[in-house]
Amino acid sequence: MSCTQAQKEQSNEFTGSESCIECHENFYKLWQPSYHAQAMMPINAEFMAKHSVPNSESIDVEGHQFHVEFKDSTMMMYEYDGEKLVATYDVIYAMGGHNVYTFLTPFEKGKLQNIPLAYDANREEWFNYPMAGMRHFSDEYPDDEALPWKDDMFAFNTGCYSCHISQLSTNFDLKTDTYHTTWKEPGINCETCHGPAGEHVRIFKALKEGEEADKLGLISTKVFTQEQNNAACAPCHAKMNPITPSFMPGDKFFDNYNLTTLEDRDFYPDGRSLGENYTMTEWMMNPCIEMSDLHCVTCHTSSGRDRNRDNPNQACLNCHTNRIKDMETHTGHPEEVGLTCLSCHMPKREFVGRFLRSDHSFRPPMPEATIKFGSPNACNQCHKDKSPEWANQIVKARPNGDYQEETLQWAQMIKEARDMNWENVEKMYEYIRNPETDEVVANSLIRLLGNFPSASKTEVLIDALNNKSELVRSSAAYGLGGIITEKVKYALLKACQDNIRLVRVQAANAILSFPQDQFTSEQRTIIADAEKEYVASMTSRLDSWSNHYNMGLYHQNKGEVSQSLSSYETAARLYPESVLPLINSSVLYSYVGNNEKAEQNLKRVLDFDPKNEAANLNLGLLLAEQDRMDEAEKALLTAFEANPEQQAVAAKNLCVILANKGDLSGAVKYAEAAYKASPDNSDYGYTLAYYQMQNGQKSEAIRMLEKMVKGTPEFLPAMNFLADIYWRDGKKELAIKLYQDALKINGISDQDKAALRQALNTLKSNL
Repeated sequence: MSCTQAQKEQSNEFTGSESCIECHENFYKLWQPSYHAQAMMPINAEFMAKHSVPNSESIDVEGHQFHVEFKDSTMMMYEYDGEKLVATYDVIYAMGGHNVYTFLTPFEKGKLQNIPLAYDANREEWFNYPMAGMRHFSDEYPDDEALPWKDDMFAFNTGCYSCHISQLSTNFDLKTDTYHTTWKEPGINCETCHGPAGEHVRIFKALKEGEEADKLGLISTKVFTQEQNNAACAPCHAKMNPITPSFMPGDKFFDNYNLTTLEDRDFYPDGRSLGENYTMTEWMMNPCIEMSDLHCVTCHTSSGRDRNRDNPNQACLNCHTNRIKDMETHTGHPEEVGLTCLSCHMPKREFVGRFLRSDHSFRPPMPEATIKFGSPNACNQCHKDKSPEWANQIVKARPNGDYQEETLQWAQMIKEARDMNWENVEKMYEYIRNPETDEVVANSLIRLLGNFPSASKTEVLIDALNNKSELVRSSAAYGLGGIITEKVKYALLKACQDNIRLVRVQAANAILSFPQDQFTSEQRTIIADAEKEYVASMTSRLDSWSNHYNMGLYHQNKGEVSQSLSSYETAARLYPESVLPLINSSVLYSYVGNNEKAEQNLKRVLDFDPKNEAANLNLGLLLAEQDRMDEAEKALLTAFEANPEQQAVAAKNLCVILANKGDLSGAVKYAEAAYKASPDNSDYGYTLAYYQMQNGQKSEAIRMLEKMVKGTPEFLPAMNFLADIYWRDGKKELAIKLYQDALKINGISDQDKAALRQALNTLKSNL
């Protein structure tokens, strides 16, 4: 190592919050009792003295009884099966405490695990923490179940770590699945926002009296732009996925993270939070961001306090002075009620896990959205004895009472897209193309279009690559994956050179599905640079099963089967409950002829989820290939019943199985279901007509074939089939006309035209 390198590494060292006390004692005293400082606290005498958390009563979790006791500056959890003591657990850290305390116990392989009991500081009671995480209050999650308390989702190392401690290194060993996690100090310290302070401390300690430093030696947030301030807070206050391990305050958020939006059912269709979404997505829907310089630190101190606690309307005064002066007219409530701007625009709600969050979208109450989508509204949060219909009448009677309409329109589209109802897809396209559409809404619709199997979306996605929002551009690039056209190719090449890393990463993912021989050497260099970033994004967290799953997809798309299988198996090993890597690997195992392993992985999925649609479909197809028809029929039927409106593949194969068993009426039933699920697939229409003929339903078969010949004349098997029926029925002129008309169709290959002419000549010679 060179001297310069050594000096640089030394200057970048983290020194801890105590190194700030000498010069910034007042700030340190403000920070020390703050939510940020106490995001994670060791269980010791100091914790006992400052936090009045009592011993718990016995609480049932998964059929066992748990309780915790504090004694001599320690905390222990006891697990019983009836009267029998099963296990004891040292509890060594507490997290939070603003509304809820959760607690950590050391686990195998270096994990820290949330214990299954948490303490509600507001209600002053202990509760079953995993059970409180269920979305039991929404139709969006009708079959939601509590996760086992030992699940990785409750592990500190994999879930809550980065927002509760400072300068963490997970030190994860992939070979042994073991953590050797270290951190500078618990809680969120000064250097989380200001970067390493080693150089800063040295600079100012070396100053002589009267001297001024020519540089600060750390990150100054005073010079941050609105975007930088928001981005600095977002990593801990966003539902996101990291694409780098190296974010520092001042960096661009979308150079380092991807954001979850309304494609996730933890949001109601109108964008209100259903689950814990950590604020950032709602914040990006806030109209005040576009219309002012408002940012997180406008209202919050760097330690997380509310700057305007004593005057809640303060932040709104710059733009809304008139409304604040006459709150009675604006709110429709007398002044003595005491409403503030926050009452209606930032109502606080309790989410899963009993956490409290304020709505940071700042949007007004929308009771009609409550009626249509079940989402909350501020009116009925206060007026609990009244109905949303009552509130909606009052809102609509206001002078601007139609303000809900736009939200209701796009929320309905979000709901339809989630339900894969594409009746209004053209309206979705209009919203995406409209430059005035909120970026979160446009992004959500683009992501949901991933489930729409139509090439009509291609131009919309290409246009979206020019959207001013980097988030929208990134999702549009990802959505173009698998669409192989020249126009898409050049659009993605441009996106691979976008100034935002997330866009480049998603463009690389999409463009790698193109054959590489379609690119010039210069173009391949562009792709290679973006591909490096894409691969790096999947190695930013080696302990993340989803990263290994995505790496499996990457290798699979490149035709690297062994590497793909290795990545899928690693993902399944890291999180055995993850079904996607098992399903995808089963397809590859079948491809390489290892049917035994393919079947084994699919049955592992069904052990977790017996009705899993994809696993049952793939298992049914695999068993059918092995002529194990009774088992195949059972699996395919389960897949079909999971999604009868859209499971065309299962229906088609059930049709063939039943036909081979002599059940022609059953075959027709499933052929009809396949065609109904995918009417644009000519093979399904042909199959239906074929088995209708087999079942003696000639007139129905003729109608089906005539419809196909009219709608998709280029599908020659239907024309041949219909011509054969006409010929056998003595309608020879009709049969000849079919061939004559077919020869006029554009787009039919020369080889097919030659075959048509030969068939036509044969018919004419037999007249």
